Amino acid sequence: MQQDYKSRMESLLAISGVDAIMIVPGANMVYFTGLEFHLSERPIIAIFTQQGLSIIMPALETPKVTKRPDLEAMPIAWGDADGYMGAFQKAITDLGLTGKRIGIDGMTMRVTEWLNFMQIDPTLQVVPIERALVNIRAHKKADEINLMRRAVRASEQALAQLLDEIKPGMTERQIGARLNDLVLQMGCNGIAFEALVQTGPNSDNPHGFTTDRVLQEGEFLLIDYGGKIDGYPADITRTFCFGQPTADMQKIYDTVLAANEAAKAIVAPGVPMGVVDKAARDVIEAAGYGQYFTHRTGHGLGLDTHEPIPQIAPNVTDLLEAGMTFTIEPGIYLPGVGGVRIEDNLLVTEKGHDVLTCFPRSLTLG
Repeated sequence: MQQDYKSRMESLLAISGVDAIMIVPGANMVYFTGLEFHLSERPIIAIFTQQGLSIIMPALETPKVTKRPDLEAMPIAWGDADGYMGAFQKAITDLGLTGKRIGIDGMTMRVTEWLNFMQIDPTLQVVPIERALVNIRAHKKADEINLMRRAVRASEQALAQLLDEIKPGMTERQIGARLNDLVLQMGCNGIAFEALVQTGPNSDNPHGFTTDRVLQEGEFLLIDYGGKIDGYPADITRTFCFGQPTADMQKIYDTVLAANEAAKAIVAPGVPMGVVDKAARDVIEAAGYGQYFTHRTGHGLGLDTHEPIPQIAPNVTDLLEAGMTFTIEPGIYLPGVGGVRIEDNLLVTEKGHDVLTCFPRSLTLG
């Protein structure tokens, strides 16, 4: 899909208080340039100035830039024989960066890169701009939203197929591996993360791991997964039970479902993010499970599956805005018993919201 990277770079250069911006490989580089590189021992740094885009990069990577004339980028190439310090020096000299204020994403720029710059010019000043970068990316355009819708549809088709195949006796790893395969078969060109499958008491940890534990009847089966299309993900969680759940299991599930619905119902432009979190948290606390809801209600969703804007968490006063995409995923986790999480993906629209996910929210299977 053809992107208007010129417009994206203009929004980047509009960030105030800096003379240049440096970005290393990752979601920001993909968003603002469309270039994908590995973050490795070979430094690659995109440098944005009013003169345009320059990129410090290994010589072997330059074809990726020469094939992108739309970027009008200047490679500052270096080879393994001579090392990269010459390229760092050239960038500072040729771009007139001596003593300048450099905006960086403090979440991704490594100490290694910055110390190299400081070795050449100790007068350089670093300015953290990660929030400004993410705020630009937080407002999704129509093409980005379309990719997320497609990722959700394909991911949900994969889960429907999986539920026709799995049965008690399969291990968590077997279930997760099969779901990863199905996500790709249904049309995604990547996975957002390795599918997390937790059964029975293993599901009592919201950030647990997939293990070799065997799924049994009458216990929770929690599945957190998602596919990607052109970098844009789905992030979906559903909780099931093969056989007959206990009354307590059903109560926990119904409480989480009610919390999920309560939070989604109030999503609209101008609503404080913390108020959405409170809507879910109030339901769970009223049912007596407040201490077992141990995480935020949701997180931003985009090129990074977890993005810091919007942050659907307690006491966050920032307001939701049209174009923001995020998750709503309340949960209850009882130690030694198991947990329930129900996660949907939402888009803030001009007048309210759109729930991108539509997979059934039912506990009982089989």
